[in-house]
Amino acid sequence: MSDQTFRFVFGPVLSGRLGRSLGLDLLGARICSMNCVYCESGPLERLTVERAPYVPAAVLLEELTRWEAMRVVAGQPLPDVVTLGGMGEPTLNSDMPRIIAGARAILPGVPVAVLTNASLMTDPVVRAELLAVDIVLPNMDSLLPGEFAAVNRPHPSVLPVAVAEGIRAFRTEFSGRVWLEVLLVAGVNDSPENLALLEIYCRALAPHRVDVVTLSRPGTEDSARAVDAGTLKLWRERLSRHCVEWGGNIAQALASFCENRQEPEGDTDSVNSDPAQARSAILASLSRRPQTAGQLAQALLVSEQSVHEALSTLLAQGAIAAATQDGATYFKVRAPRL
Repeated sequence: MSDQTFRFVFGPVLSGRLGRSLGLDLLGARICSMNCVYCESGPLERLTVERAPYVPAAVLLEELTRWEAMRVVAGQPLPDVVTLGGMGEPTLNSDMPRIIAGARAILPGVPVAVLTNASLMTDPVVRAELLAVDIVLPNMDSLLPGEFAAVNRPHPSVLPVAVAEGIRAFRTEFSGRVWLEVLLVAGVNDSPENLALLEIYCRALAPHRVDVVTLSRPGTEDSARAVDAGTLKLWRERLSRHCVEWGGNIAQALASFCENRQEPEGDTDSVNSDPAQARSAILASLSRRPQTAGQLAQALLVSEQSVHEALSTLLAQGAIAAATQDGATYFKVRAPRL
């Protein structure tokens, strides 16, 4: 559900952890404190740890208000969660507290989540701001400095030990859920040494959930490859034993936040029956994350026929590109030529 004036509200996107996740892009460009080799958002534009109102709260919340009005008119269900993320590191936005408060006011009862690389969780001010959300999903891909540098390619001031300590400090302060993610890239951060260190770390951290994943969509660097199924299984077994709850079932994991989930009313495809509107919604979603046609249809509540028609037009226009990975075709926004 989108139109051409929505620049910072996108989706919902279908998330394996969060269900139908309505995205809020707090950067509006590829601005981040890391330049991870597996990032799905495309080439980095600016590497920084400087906080600023990159997308002002007033601008983003005005869009969210219009999005919610459109949802009500269309009789569509509320998203399972509203997620702060987008094209870069959301905690870089100094307007984050106002955005969190505004999202709660506009979508009451919908849990708020933050996807973060955890680089700014070393700052007590940022940790205090994050206390206002329901779920924080930090990344910790390696505790070995060389591996951390190779996989995350951070700003020079970002060090793995400090990031890990920031997450640990936040865990002691936060009453919500901490879902740690470790993303493995073959031959980069999948070493036995990293596994041993992360197991010790997870034992002390006791996150509510640990997700060990690997590349399932095209990343920034073509050289970045997924680990094999055996490696993934081993890491999941070793790290998940240290979480304090299992969040494998999305409905159960979010139940305490959204007990009174609204059911859809009417035609779920009605809001995107306009082909131009459907293309705009799909383009906005793909600009943040490569997805398959099926994922787009399920997340945006658009018929697969409408999705395929929109994708065909966007491909013909050169706005998007298709890439095959693990037997699935993913669509992504075509990077501009420099």
